[in-house]
Amino acid sequence: MAETTGSFSRRRMITVLAAATAGPLLSWPVAAEAPPRWIWRGTALGAPATLILEHLDRAAAELAVAACLDEIERLEREFSLHRPDSALSRLNATGALAPSLDMLALLEAAAAVSDASHGAFDITVQPLWELYARHFRVHPGGKEGPRDAAIAATLRRIDYRQVSLAPERIILPGGMSITMNGIAQGYITDRVADLLRGRGWTNVMIDLGEIYALGSRADGKEWAIEIDPPSVLRAALPLLNVRDRAVATSSAAATVFEESGRHHHLFDPRTGRSACHCVQVTVVAGRATIADALSTALFVARPEEREGMMQRFPGAECLVVDTNGNLTRLAG
Repeated sequence: MAETTGSFSRRRMITVLAAATAGPLLSWPVAAEAPPRWIWRGTALGAPATLILEHLDRAAAELAVAACLDEIERLEREFSLHRPDSALSRLNATGALAPSLDMLALLEAAAAVSDASHGAFDITVQPLWELYARHFRVHPGGKEGPRDAAIAATLRRIDYRQVSLAPERIILPGGMSITMNGIAQGYITDRVADLLRGRGWTNVMIDLGEIYALGSRADGKEWAIEIDPPSVLRAALPLLNVRDRAVATSSAAATVFEESGRHHHLFDPRTGRSACHCVQVTVVAGRATIADALSTALFVARPEEREGMMQRFPGAECLVVDTNGNLTRLAG
């Protein structure tokens, strides 16, 4: 749950079936009697992104895509750690910010998931990312993580409850910094879905790192989502058929610091070490913001904590692959 850089590997875990390779925006007829499928590909928050719109009118699809890209750009200026001029970067640099409504809403959503997960999800883990990134830059071939003393010192700067949230001002205590990487992609996905829904679109698949199926396909069928299975899995992952639902996956293999994969980006804020109780979690929920954050929280959580955590999110479902390759399904 931390911001990535180009120095470390990052893998895609979710595939929209039938999303063929495409240019910036093109027609791909599904069948002779069906509306054409318009596909845009690009990046959002540093990850590959895709918009699939099924509609008769190319001009309408192009206008919709342009509006979505404007919204993505606007929200990246709020939440990106890669951009020094973003609102988040300014908050981390100065410790204070007069927040936009989006910033306040996202921080409040993050705090709610943190409370529900008893701190397993915590956006203030960015100092841990920085510690591990520095350590493995100095020890590029090493397999051991930072020393216990360094982790203990860093943990003193991590606690989401210390962030002061108010409509007029956000205050971040000295030495703390925030990453939105475990929730911002979901929030942006929701905002794009809301924008398109408000314009009357009903046959859209949005993939901005997290997925949202807006309505069904034009033929009335649900959108089919395939999850990339981890190598240890003993049984096949089910195909997910979704309509007006979001899908998010957290995986230890998505971003790793060294070859063994033992040290990865999904940190347990309570120990300062990479979480080690499972290898992959997929969540299906009504909102991508929740699916995104909850997949991280469930990955970090201890096995005995997951069922109670899911009960805090009625309607959500999850698939957990543990380190022995066993698949567990839980529902809220």
